[in-house]
Amino acid sequence: MTILRRPTRAGVRDAAAKIAAILPQTPLFVSKIHGVPVCFKAESLQPVGAFKIRGAWHRLTALDGEARERGVVAFSSGNHAQGVAWAARKLGMPAVIVMPADAPPVKLEATLAMGAEVVRYDRATESREKIAAHLAHARRAVLVPSFDDPWIIEGQGSAGIEAMTQMVEAKLADPTQVVVPCGGGGLAAGLALALPDAEIVVVEPEGWDDMRRSLEAGWIEPVGDNPPPTACDALQTKEVSPLTFDVLSRRGATGLAVSEAEIREAQRWAAAKLRMVVEPGGAVALAALLAGKIEVKPGLLIILSGGNVDPQAYAAVLGSKD
Repeated sequence: MTILRRPTRAGVRDAAAKIAAILPQTPLFVSKIHGVPVCFKAESLQPVGAFKIRGAWHRLTALDGEARERGVVAFSSGNHAQGVAWAARKLGMPAVIVMPADAPPVKLEATLAMGAEVVRYDRATESREKIAAHLAHARRAVLVPSFDDPWIIEGQGSAGIEAMTQMVEAKLADPTQVVVPCGGGGLAAGLALALPDAEIVVVEPEGWDDMRRSLEAGWIEPVGDNPPPTACDALQTKEVSPLTFDVLSRRGATGLAVSEAEIREAQRWAAAKLRMVVEPGGAVALAALLAGKIEVKPGLLIILSGGNVDPQAYAAVLGSKD
């Protein structure tokens, strides 16, 4: 796609103001780990169950009247789908979402319930980007990527502005390190812009940790052939974008990978200690903390990015001990 502008911290602040006008802040929970207060930003409690509502609202409200009439096309396994569908319905815009055939039913049903049209595709053999681009061209609609867009990045970064305010109000240390789930890197890049003094650590499932490897290499490394199965449907991005990679690499962000067992343990911990439902992809940052891959220190902020779980799969996780 053609990038018309680059995401900025000023844009993140604009997005934060927009979102504050229509949505309440998501809670910031504090729990002591090894005697140190650790902050958990509960983006899983957004109206669509994930942070994606932020970027979708910032992007769609930036469109002019003519573009709004033609509508938008997006591609997503579910969380971005719901964010775009929610924003489009609130603005009275048509929305078409390209979703994988194996998307969790709870995410598909929620997207349809908000009035979006859904086009299914085979994740293994078809390109969602190509399908979405074709639909957008045919309908003269605006393509809204899930992370490769400056407005989307700025919108996601509004979570950082919000968390900083909440930590200051609670008289806690300013954010010194932010640990964040990463698929395409839109949320992580937005937080890097929002919190320029904090260290950014992205976390991905093992075998899907292309952002980690890209940051270490200094250039974009795609996911390898035949990546392993993962419960983190929201983080199955095969290649990050130059836009998100550039923001994160310039900020010196680092990456970590966590196992499926560590992710399940994080889901159980969130349920037991925070009384929160967190989906696998939304729990990877917490998984890194609990697995001892993150040093516990004042100012640590963990992002719980989504809570759209498959009920049966979630029940199985809670009932297991690995």
